[in-house]
Formats: sequence, C-alpha cells, structure tokens
Amino acid sequence: MESVLIISSSEKGAVLLSQMLHTVQISLIDTSGSASDGRRRIASHSYDLVIINAPLRDESGEALAADITKDRHTGVLLLVKAEMETQIEQRVAQYGVFVLSKPINQQFFYKALHLLDAVQHRFYGVENENIRLKQKIDEARIVSRAKSILMEYLSMTEPQAHRYLEKQAMDLRITKLEVAKRLLSTYEN
Repeated sequence: MESVLIISSSEKGAVLLSQMLHTVQISLIDTSGSASDGRRRIASHSYDLVIINAPLRDESGEALAADITKDRHTGVLLLVKAEMETQIEQRVAQYGVFVLSKPINQQFFYKALHLLDAVQHRFYGVENENIRLKQKIDEARIVSRAKSILMEYLSMTEPQAHRYLEKQAMDLRITKLEVAKRLLSTYEN
C-alpha cells in the first residue's frame, strides 16, 4: 500500500489515523475534512486506500464509501460508531467496504490494513489474468477469421488452413497471430 487518503471531519481523528499509518511505512498520506473535498481529491489522484472516519460534516460517509468502490480499485475502510457497526456493515458489504468500529483497536486496525492490502493484491492478480485471457480470446478470433478466409478464398480445409498459418509463422519467424493479421489485411481490404 503506497498512498492513503483519510477523510475525517475531526482533525483529532485525522491526526491519530495519520500517526497510526506512519508506523506501516505508507509513502503518501493525504487528509480531507469533508466528503465533497474527498471526492475532488479522489477524482484527481489514485489512492490505494481511503479511510473514512464517519460521520462526516456533509454526509454520513456510507454513500461516499460505496461511490469510491464502484469505479476504482481503491480499498475503503469505514470507521463508524460501535452501536452502528452491524447496520452499516450490512448496507456497505455489497460494495466491498470494510467496516471497523470506534474507538479504534490498534490491533484490529493493522489487521484490517493487512487484509485490505492482501485483497487488493489478489484483485490485481485476477484483473491481470482477466486481461490476459481477453487478449488470448481476441487472438483466437483473429486466427479463426484468417482460417475462414483461407478456407473461403483458397478452398482449404480447416486443418490445412491451420497448418498453413503455423508454417508461415515458422518460415517468417513471426507469431501465428501476426500471420493472421497480415492475411486479414490482404483479403479484407
């Protein structure tokens, strides 16, 4: 975790959270005093974690927490009064918001930070795998279209078209995808 934004209407709360975060070696800690200012900061900078010390001056903090998770890969830790923890947790759990009760237990706070960090790393891994799989599917579609063109225009069978693409790739020392793209540019233009 590299960067954190603390949104707290209480200056004392922001200072306490900043001090706790300094012990875990986070390189950038920004603070904001309201939800509206927090939204502006989030729009202009990407944070790994946003800690919301609820309630805020201009809103409860729940809507802000949910909004942050919708379009970003930012972890959100929502700090709420102990008597409200269960209710709020039920309302924001679907957004992946982690809720902790106040007063803050330092041990739970650090466990929550480690958990959010682990979840974020896992999420990035899944996202990268998803991107890789989409690329493979796109490549397979292009190769399949090239095979279709060979079958249509050169009357090849599917195995012959497949073998042709592989042989061209070996002979030209390029990928099968590149052969397919060249073939498509020749026949589709």
